[in-house]
Amino acid sequence: MSKQDGSSRQVTTGPVDDSATPILHVDMDAFFVSVELLSRPELRGKPVLVGGTGGRGVVSAASYEARKYGVNSAMPMSIALRKCPNAIVLRGNYRAYSEYSKRVMEIFESITPLVEPLSIDEAFLDVSGARRLHGSPAEIGWMLRERIRTETGLTASVGIAATKFVAKVASSRAKPDGMLVVPAADTTAFLHPLPISALWGVGKATEERLHRLGLRTVGDVAGMPRDALERAIGPAGAAKLGSLSMGDDPRRVVTSRAEKSIGHESTFGHDLVEPAAIRRELLRLSSEVGARLRKHRLSGRTVVLKLRYGDFRTITRSRTLAEPTDVARRIYDEAAAALDEVLQPGDRIRLIGVRAEGLDADELVPALWDPDEDWREAERAVDEVAARFGRGLVQPAALLRARETRPESLQRPREE
Repeated sequence: MSKQDGSSRQVTTGPVDDSATPILHVDMDAFFVSVELLSRPELRGKPVLVGGTGGRGVVSAASYEARKYGVNSAMPMSIALRKCPNAIVLRGNYRAYSEYSKRVMEIFESITPLVEPLSIDEAFLDVSGARRLHGSPAEIGWMLRERIRTETGLTASVGIAATKFVAKVASSRAKPDGMLVVPAADTTAFLHPLPISALWGVGKATEERLHRLGLRTVGDVAGMPRDALERAIGPAGAAKLGSLSMGDDPRRVVTSRAEKSIGHESTFGHDLVEPAAIRRELLRLSSEVGARLRKHRLSGRTVVLKLRYGDFRTITRSRTLAEPTDVARRIYDEAAAALDEVLQPGDRIRLIGVRAEGLDADELVPALWDPDEDWREAERAVDEVAARFGRGLVQPAALLRARETRPESLQRPREE
């Protein structure tokens, strides 16, 4: 049995058929804010934001009280404060968030080994093999929420369904601090009244194309002839959305995932205009990407440069290497070459990102003649120093100058 309140929130309140729903999606509620409120209980019930406080700061998390004003994560802080001028802004403590995330994941793993973390604050669980010890999926969902509350002081929302997609949709409908079970037999009845934005892969552009066809709900997509859907969004998109609209999702819970990319990006307190300052930032980001690659014994074959201009226009440019690398200097050289192709005099840069893709976990085997040999040895020496004394003690000379250009940067893991 489930009920829906005056908002879109929907929760399970009584007995329900969970016999064919082994997939749980557990999502922490306003995670960053909730962790902050553990040490600031006087702020409970108030609009609280976590994020950058500078002129170019970005919202990393918003309390539900702040969300009522239309504030959400990834919104520029200046806009958020216009929408909610009485919001209380906190800088954030990512070490604390990581620690609480670890504790929550350990609770998951005490129930089932089949845990697939999606981000710092959410995971899929397959509890098929946990029934004998811990009860039905619904019973496990109730137990997980209670343990999280008791052991951490935080709250979580849980979606339970036959597939990952439906479980994730269910957890979003149960927020905050709720649980929703979607019986397998009720999958389409649950999905079809929802807006098409509930389907994975439907962004603004796709939503607009579907709206032009007169499609407003998931049920509309399910009832659309496949050939008409293909003409609107292509064969691959039509096949994907057609399957999801019927609740079909064959993916299993995967306990370990190879990283698809490693990257860093920074948003600046003021637009960067000077090419030298832009290149220094590019060097710093490339150094961080190289260090992470070496730490995880990975190498990347493709270097991606991301630029966001002062008018919020965003572009990416990629360059593929003949051989994969973990050398920061090589990453920088490729990113700088991509920068030279697009940077124009007077361009105002709001954000820069550098990313390595096409990751390879195999040990690097340098060619007979390795042009990066000297840089590779030097960077590994820096890694050894960092392991003993902390990163930042040794760095490229260019990064020791003009510290006033160093941006205000805020990591932004996904937050619901």
